[in-house]
Amino acid sequence: MSSINQNQPEHNHDDLAGPQAVDKIRELVGKAQTCFFCTKVMVTGSSGARPMNVRKVDDNGSLWFLSAIDSHLNRELARDPSAHLYFQASPHSGFLHLNGKARVTQDAVKIHELWEPIIKTWFTQGEQDPRITVIEVIPTEGYYWDVKHGNLVAGIKMIIGAAIGETLDDSIEGAIRL
Repeated sequence: MSSINQNQPEHNHDDLAGPQAVDKIRELVGKAQTCFFCTKVMVTGSSGARPMNVRKVDDNGSLWFLSAIDSHLNRELARDPSAHLYFQASPHSGFLHLNGKARVTQDAVKIHELWEPIIKTWFTQGEQDPRITVIEVIPTEGYYWDVKHGNLVAGIKMIIGAAIGETLDDSIEGAIRL
């Protein structure tokens, strides 16, 4: 345990697996909606990281994205399918990091499922745009940091803790395994 956790009088660590892990992923991704999608390799003109909107989290915990076939992301994933996703749901809670493997397809059924009219901004030919690809990230592991009872309770506990000189926060963190 780190020193800050040694000062914590409350239970603040909970590793999650299986359906509990999927539920936590859904909860935090639902709040954040967007992540930094990072690859292990970079191509010329890319930093290896970019913000991406998650279109869906399925029952297995896979995250689904839409991307352009000619994007830096797709070129990087073709060289190494390793993916690292970083989420922040609010300034003080709802942090999530996932490691996984990406799979890129042009599955028309999945494109239709994930499509919304606003996406035409990037794919100007609409849902049938030949540049659209679907990226499925299958997470293998991750880590989360959140609050147990919401940001209001967490804030109140921090104020009380500061007033009485004790570590009182509402945090919870743990590993995620799928």
